[in-house]
Amino acid sequence: TFRKDASDSNPLIRALAVRTMGCIRLDQVVEYLLEPLRKCCQDPDPYVRKTAAICIPKVYDINPELVDDQGFIDILKDMLSDPNPMVVANAVAGLSEIADTLGKDLLDLENKATIPKLLAALNECNEWGQVFILDALAGYVPSSSGDAESITERITARLSHANPAVVLAAVKVILKCMEYVDAPEALRVLAKKMNPPLVTLLSSEPEVQYVSLRNIRLIVQKRPGILAGDVKMFFCKYNDPVYVKLEKVDIMVMLVTEKNFEQVLLELKEYASGVDVDFVRKAVRSIGRVAVKLERACQRAIEVLLELLETKVNYVVQEAAIVVKDIFRKYPMRYEAVLTALCDSLEELDEPEAKASMIWILGEYAERIDQVDELLDHFLDNFHDEPAVVQMQLLTGIVKLFLKKPQATQDMVSKVLKYATEETNNHDLRDRGYIYWRLLSSNPEATKNVVLGDKPSIRDDSQTIERGTLDKLVAELAMMSSVYHKTSDEFVTRLSAAASPAVGSSA
Repeated sequence: TFRKDASDSNPLIRALAVRTMGCIRLDQVVEYLLEPLRKCCQDPDPYVRKTAAICIPKVYDINPELVDDQGFIDILKDMLSDPNPMVVANAVAGLSEIADTLGKDLLDLENKATIPKLLAALNECNEWGQVFILDALAGYVPSSSGDAESITERITARLSHANPAVVLAAVKVILKCMEYVDAPEALRVLAKKMNPPLVTLLSSEPEVQYVSLRNIRLIVQKRPGILAGDVKMFFCKYNDPVYVKLEKVDIMVMLVTEKNFEQVLLELKEYASGVDVDFVRKAVRSIGRVAVKLERACQRAIEVLLELLETKVNYVVQEAAIVVKDIFRKYPMRYEAVLTALCDSLEELDEPEAKASMIWILGEYAERIDQVDELLDHFLDNFHDEPAVVQMQLLTGIVKLFLKKPQATQDMVSKVLKYATEETNNHDLRDRGYIYWRLLSSNPEATKNVVLGDKPSIRDDSQTIERGTLDKLVAELAMMSSVYHKTSDEFVTRLSAAASPAVGSSA
């Protein structure tokens, strides 16, 4: 019946017949479908041809060898020259899907005739057709700077499209072409053109905003200049969902400069006085990230942190302790005014990371803190109940204190070494205890060089993606990879259809 309908005089009936047969995922049906499908690929009606084009990858998924033998992949390639833009778009989608399964390029983008055909179809097909074509163009390597510029000229009109998927796909193509553009002025113009559409995406509904923000984080790391002057656009609104706010804060820190850090810190301080615990923690930690990133912003960040410590809000104090430790590691022996406020808030600390950070500060600045031995002894009383991270830091902190004040802390260091070597099941803690014990008993001066020596400066790499991974993610912009910030091979487990028959035959 379906084969008969595929020859019906009504083009809608012909298209529906082929589409329905393509959806019946049975190997026995494929043989009956091949002849009607071949005819529909040459059908005078463009609607039938575009339906046939999208049906070929479905059949390929069921029986790849048969589709290849019957020449349907070549038929799809011929359809790239079709006068109807929607047929071209569907042919691109079909070839891309089969290429993903095969693991090789089928679009033949190196052929000089292919790119003009795709660019011509781009202006006339619907929005999803445009996405397919733009995704295909993102795989093209321009032959010269002029070639790259001519492609971006044809693509930039898509940046003002109403569909965010089209906008992000166009941004992906432009970012790829920018790598091959030599003229600095042309690069500056392209960056300027991409700015408004990316900012406009932040006016969409929350879910689209979230996806856009995840993509923008990649774009900002790849090309910081595109949004460098627009940090205000990422300030949080009162009605933003928390998942959108968290992304905006990360982008604010990425865009902070010596010109705008005052605004950013003021905004983060406002967030840190909110009621959403996760968001408040993120805001306090971001204040520390700004301080570590920009030395000029550090004094102002410390002032903001001191104001937040005065609130005595438990989770704010915990995060502030962690943040101050990072600032001290970046800028040692500076900003010590914050030590008094931290010591006054000692009772608020009950989380492992905050305790470990505070103990590190006490050990590092032992000679500048009054009654530091009593403060560390307070932690030592509960040594066996503490998590491993606190125990490790407590061991190191007390050894530092002993090296700075040996007369007053003899008993304390003996006690902590005994706990660490004889009364623990943690191998790392025991090993560190034995190392300190041997160093102290054999050569105290050498121990000072090891334990109190200069430490390497830290950088804020918490939100930075490694260069090779970043390039892969930018190439997969507007796809799931750009939301997860993981390359597709890390989470896509699709079995190659071409490999399936071989596996079956060997079994």
